[in-house]
Amino acid sequence: MSELNEKTYKGSVHDHPLSSDEVKYEDDAVTPEGRESDALNRQLKSRHISMIAIGGALGTGLIIGTGEALATAGPGSILISYSLVGIIVWLVMTAIGEMAAWLPLSSGFTGFATRFCDEALGFTVGWTYWCKYIITTPNQLVASALVIQYWVPPEKVNPGVFVAVFLVVIIFINAWGTVGFFGEFEFWASSLKVLIITCVILGCFILAVGGGPTGDRPGFRYWHDPGAFKPYLAEGSTGNFAGIWNSMVTAVFAYLGTELVGVTVGEAKNPRRAIPRAIKLTFWRILFFYILGVLFLGMNVPYDSDMLLFANDASTGNAAASPFVVAVKIAQIPNLPGILNAGFLVFTFSAANSDLYIATRTLYGLAGEGKAPALLRYKNKNKIPVVSLAVCSSIACIAFMSVKSSSTEVFKYFVNMVSMFGLLTWISVLITHIYFVRARKAQGVSKSSMAYTAPFGVVGSYVALVACCVIALTKNFDVFVGTFDYENFITGYLGIPIYIALLAGFKIFKRPKGVKPETADLWSGKAKIDAEEQEFLAQQAQKKEARRGKGGLAGNMYKFVSWLF
Repeated sequence: MSELNEKTYKGSVHDHPLSSDEVKYEDDAVTPEGRESDALNRQLKSRHISMIAIGGALGTGLIIGTGEALATAGPGSILISYSLVGIIVWLVMTAIGEMAAWLPLSSGFTGFATRFCDEALGFTVGWTYWCKYIITTPNQLVASALVIQYWVPPEKVNPGVFVAVFLVVIIFINAWGTVGFFGEFEFWASSLKVLIITCVILGCFILAVGGGPTGDRPGFRYWHDPGAFKPYLAEGSTGNFAGIWNSMVTAVFAYLGTELVGVTVGEAKNPRRAIPRAIKLTFWRILFFYILGVLFLGMNVPYDSDMLLFANDASTGNAAASPFVVAVKIAQIPNLPGILNAGFLVFTFSAANSDLYIATRTLYGLAGEGKAPALLRYKNKNKIPVVSLAVCSSIACIAFMSVKSSSTEVFKYFVNMVSMFGLLTWISVLITHIYFVRARKAQGVSKSSMAYTAPFGVVGSYVALVACCVIALTKNFDVFVGTFDYENFITGYLGIPIYIALLAGFKIFKRPKGVKPETADLWSGKAKIDAEEQEFLAQQAQKKEARRGKGGLAGNMYKFVSWLF
């Protein structure tokens, strides 16, 4: 064995022979994803990553999409669908966590797929993920217009005015703010979102047990009248099942964004610590915010309430886009509905901001890998990819569709498209994880050397993969019942031919060979991450030593805040 191949590096996680390719990467300070000059700033801290992870999942899907699902399927249906999709999401997140904790890549999912599976899959998932966020951004802008309709009906002020205002502001934040500024902004915005939704969920519980001003205790009254399940397209158990399955679309849309942590790893200061913590905490937060959220919501709002915007197509000031605002109105609490609605603007605005950010970073990453025009790699002095940002901002202008069409209809179309692109992204991530596990087993990487491993391993990824495929193929089954609904068919299934075309096209023109488990690149760039981790642990040890002896209330509060963020 040559002297070069015998050289090893000492990492806190694993010791492994250093290949000649990796020596080149270390000496030249480059990674397979591009030159160091193309790298983004590692300015996101652990607390940023944790709050971005949960903040990305707390948005339009929960505060608005839940209202559509409730009006269409009933409280029992959405509790079941949100629980099932929640399990799938957790399996996807653990798969992401295992790969990201081993080797954080600035290219995110595309880098993992290219290294561990097939370059064609990396190309496809990169563009698919970009399509998802380039549609989600205008969707959040339309959602903001829907929230504002509570005060200002579209007959008075066109929704396009509010779309324009929010679009200009998020472009400004993304263009002139540094990565650190973005992290701080999203941290505090997400913190406020967490505070608001926590108060809302606890408030819904209090109202359900009779803590409102009227003293009424609805409990599970609305689960009996009008009922827990609203039949959809048919009567009886068939209609109930159809309602549950139809609400899967909204459930998927609600959870989209949880995988955001897999993209922000490239700008995390200490990804080995930040990513596993974000994955673990996300599970408990999602369980609380979504499962308990929809349960308590169904106890306070009947699915046939005329105050639900999606149950009342006349978009008047009497109808609220968020069902949680409806719950407060039914409880007859003065002034609070308007205040709560204003708080929900933080949700939609923060979501639009982070969606534009991640769409820009995804497009930049594609350009850095040579999968998009090189011009998109251009950055300003703050290392902001301004050309990619300009492209994404231009496409976000499709939100102005709400100028002519009903905002609720435009919102539904966007949900249809985004949910499909999201499912295809999850499918790609799960396939990549399966190949990653094969590769690390073939190359002798034991579980004990991993910073984080998925609790259910490859079995969990297979289960989630099958579930995602079934949902993707059947989520818009209702378009085939009765009169063919071509609009929802197109928006619901457009993502599949785009995905296939990207995958097949790259295979045909580039003819890449699939990655074999024995030769998958698990090591390039890892030495640098291990060195950074050692440095971080040393700094933490010094801080811990400095805090030694500090107990009491202050010490316990510090521990709690450290756990939370």
